[in-house]
Amino acid sequence: MTQFERLSTEPLNATELASEASRASATPMMEQYIEIKANNPDSLLFYRMGDFYELFFEDAVAASRALGITLTKRGQHMGQDIAMCGVPIHAADDYLQKLIGLGFRVAVCEQIEDPAEARKRGSKSVVKRDVVRLVTPGTITEEKLLVASESNYLMALARVRGAAEAQMALAWIDISTGVFRLAETDPSRLLADILRIDPRELILPDTIFHDAELKPVFDVLGRVAVPQPAVLFDSATAEGRIARYFGVGTLDGFGTFSRAELAAASAATAYVEKTQIAERPPLGRPERESGASTLFIDPATRGNLELTRTLSGERDGTLLKVIDRTVTGGGARLLAERLMSPLTDPERINKRLDSISFLLDEPGLCGELRASLKHVPDMPRALSRLALDRGGPRDLGAILQGLEAARGVAAYLERSLLPEELGEALADLKNLPLQLESMLGNMLAQELPLLKRDGGFLADGANSELDEVRALRDQSRKVIAGLQLQYAEETGIKSLKIKHNNVLGYFIEVTAGNAAPMIDTLEGKARFIHRQTMANAMRFTTTELADLESRIANAADQALTIELEAFDRMVAAVTSEAEAIKAGARALSIIDVGAALALLSEEWNYRRPIVDDSRMFAIEGGRHPVVEQALRRQSTGPFIANDCDLSPHGTAEFGALWLLTGPNMGGKSTFLRQNALIAILAQMGSFVPAASAHIGVVDRLFSRVGASDDLARGRSTFMVEMVETAAILNQATDRSLVILDEIGRGTATFDGLSIAWAAVEHLHEANRCRGLFATHFHELTVLSEKLNRLSNATMKVREWDGEVIFLHEVGPGAADRSYGIQVARLAGLPDSVVTRARDVLAKLEDSDRKNPASQLIDDLPLFQVAVRREEAKRTGSSKVEEALKAINPDDMTPREALDALYALKKQLSTK
Repeated sequence: MTQFERLSTEPLNATELASEASRASATPMMEQYIEIKANNPDSLLFYRMGDFYELFFEDAVAASRALGITLTKRGQHMGQDIAMCGVPIHAADDYLQKLIGLGFRVAVCEQIEDPAEARKRGSKSVVKRDVVRLVTPGTITEEKLLVASESNYLMALARVRGAAEAQMALAWIDISTGVFRLAETDPSRLLADILRIDPRELILPDTIFHDAELKPVFDVLGRVAVPQPAVLFDSATAEGRIARYFGVGTLDGFGTFSRAELAAASAATAYVEKTQIAERPPLGRPERESGASTLFIDPATRGNLELTRTLSGERDGTLLKVIDRTVTGGGARLLAERLMSPLTDPERINKRLDSISFLLDEPGLCGELRASLKHVPDMPRALSRLALDRGGPRDLGAILQGLEAARGVAAYLERSLLPEELGEALADLKNLPLQLESMLGNMLAQELPLLKRDGGFLADGANSELDEVRALRDQSRKVIAGLQLQYAEETGIKSLKIKHNNVLGYFIEVTAGNAAPMIDTLEGKARFIHRQTMANAMRFTTTELADLESRIANAADQALTIELEAFDRMVAAVTSEAEAIKAGARALSIIDVGAALALLSEEWNYRRPIVDDSRMFAIEGGRHPVVEQALRRQSTGPFIANDCDLSPHGTAEFGALWLLTGPNMGGKSTFLRQNALIAILAQMGSFVPAASAHIGVVDRLFSRVGASDDLARGRSTFMVEMVETAAILNQATDRSLVILDEIGRGTATFDGLSIAWAAVEHLHEANRCRGLFATHFHELTVLSEKLNRLSNATMKVREWDGEVIFLHEVGPGAADRSYGIQVARLAGLPDSVVTRARDVLAKLEDSDRKNPASQLIDDLPLFQVAVRREEAKRTGSSKVEEALKAINPDDMTPREALDALYALKKQLSTK
């Protein structure tokens, strides 16, 4: 089996590919391909050939399958057909988007010399090619490949072993916007920290990737985690590498970082340099985040609460979806960032709340700001593309449009006395370079092409030399029209046309039947030079047409040269102001988020929470933000608001625990989640869906609601429940908020009750946290007599005419039963099953025997449906059925029919 034959199951390394190339009887082009592929074994190789990117061998097989494109072949290698497929250059972004979405990495290989230069080396010489860029999920910048409302983070994980214990740190970069941040972490919170940032790609040393202790983390992340050589994360050379990237002699001015943070940051910048080859994105200086500065939300809680994705992976139905009223891409990303990383500093939280209060009190200003913000393009991403030499005229236009909109927003804000956050944003807007706006405004045309090579993006009057060349070009076109008229008159051929194509250039075309004056006369032969005969037409040129074509071509080339030089100057001017532009864009995003949350609060009657350092948790009239909006869309009635007070009472130092009982479908899960979501909204700096709220800052939020299994790791539903409960009991502090639902229900009754009992005691005595503990174990309610911070609460229900009505209201007290059979009936269980269940329940509740189930076996038939079926077989049709068969409705008066119906009903009730 050849090396290439085993590509489908085992990738070749660089040495094997190079050796194969040296032995192979391959064409020079395939030799070149094999050599380049050997240097990029982990990526699909997009190999430039003319107007296509071609893929060969197993790359072609994989790409054709992923993209749904035709797989062909090109020659043979080692006696085997070479698989091939290709994508056109102009549509490459669309194909890249799909490949990146499927987890592939792509090496883009371009021609790096003019074909004419290659021909000078000989007729069989191959044009030099090389990889100009590696496209990976975490390093994309193209507008088509990015989601405007989502950040696109590349994250690096590093570990440094010290004298005492190992340090771990994360660094994350969005090269499309320049964000660069660092934070320390540890194995216990590693997955939570990664999911908080939600990177598209995580690079880490292969030694960590294969660490058995951390394997569960990378199993969850799947293909997002990409192992790299450990040398990339060398902490000894990290500081120097970062300093070189930013062009500074020392990192002293950047702040103080741990060795692990430096190793992670260094690896991230090295990976950016590796993937971007010769280009360098304009990254901001690394900013250090403290783990204590943000609300810790563990992975299970983040999933249960459906903050940015539902459990099925959708955006609809999430908290982010229902609160997002932003009008800019940067604002949408900032809102998501705040939601994923709520703060724990009351001062910073209240700065954000002050902005919302101000904008709510100034509805006219808020409306003007939002109207201006709607015209703000994504300046940071346009800036990044320009800096990486992937930008076009429209990216320059985006910078200009953003600067103009920023000036308008600043003008509106200058009229008011602003709160601190908005005042700082205004200062950044006023620091934007006005001279850059003026320069771009004078240079750029109104309508801009997508690609700079198309030209036409400089405005008339922007460059006098360009104006002259354009005049020559435009005048030449008029001359061509005049020549066409002249030649038509000379030959008498009214249908004569002067046309153009990329092969012949300009040419004269007439039909074959009209060509006699040009080929049969001496004057015609002398004047018109034959170039091509078609099936129904003949083509000619003249000396003056060829001369004019040369002048037009030169004018077009000269015009494009002038424009490209001007483009480079504009890009240099823009990138020199990168920091000011990014700061201004961030300010616009802050204003957008503040205005959006003000609008949300006005629409849905949200109120400003009191947020401080206390242990208060008092919510009046709280509502679930997602369910409330869903109910209004479905027109199914208003959301029932409920209070929740977990604040310390009396002489208690710590917050309270509520033991919540009540029936299924009574609204327990909604009540539990809504209080967790209100805490998150308050600490991200948003108004909340409540009549009032006083929340002492929560340091850690845990929510264990719902049931799921993890079969891939051999965990049952109950095991998953216990693992998540263990994490809560081991990590919650007296400042935490804990939401637990139905702990212990996945095992035997007495085992489950014992676990739930012990968990409540531990939360009360050891964790001393604020919490809601929902349960169907009514026996737990007696704990309120023993535990002074524990209170009983229940979901209210009402029975009416045999029906149970769920009021969705929370009140003090304990439920006396679960109403499970009523819920089963509402769910559509057969009547026979519901009836049998009532019989069994009655026996169980009345029995005083040690094992009441044995009495059921002795006293009751196990399957009454089967018993009734056997009885029906023995007795035949029932009396009601016989009576019904005897009735002939056509022979009955209405009175007789009614009497017969009553008689049937009486027989049925008697039966």
